[in-house]
Amino acid sequence: MFVNTPEDLASRDRVLSMSGRDFMEAVRDGQIPEPPIGRILNYRLVEVDDGRVVFSGVPAFDHCNPVGAVHGGWYGTLLDSAMACAVMTQVPKGSFYTTLEYKVNVVRAIPLGTEIRAEGVVQHIGRSTGVADGWIRGAADGRLYATGSTTCLIMQG
Repeated sequence: MFVNTPEDLASRDRVLSMSGRDFMEAVRDGQIPEPPIGRILNYRLVEVDDGRVVFSGVPAFDHCNPVGAVHGGWYGTLLDSAMACAVMTQVPKGSFYTTLEYKVNVVRAIPLGTEIRAEGVVQHIGRSTGVADGWIRGAADGRLYATGSTTCLIMQG
């Protein structure tokens, strides 16, 4: 299910009533609406583990830059989502995160229509920050398209 109006988003109280992992599992399972950006950029959450998440997506013509290649922002958004949501899986009940910074290294162009998997894995979780790495690979062949890293701020509700 995709979000159609701001009212469809999870409330702050609902987010804070769950552990980060429970929240991410509820999004994956459709109990909490997926974020609107997933609809716009054609990606969705497909796996949630402790300290790890995977998004699946397919870039389309609407995600291209003026020369017809997948825009770097598409890579960045998918990696930001994967890495930061991996951090969210380790955030305790009553807390949430926001991205402080992230870095993306595009290794090669993703051909339009190629299904990819964007995976994020936590490297460090503390009281106030979380660090994660991520990569985008072809779903069918595992070919590496991009890597990334992030630092997230963990905040109390």
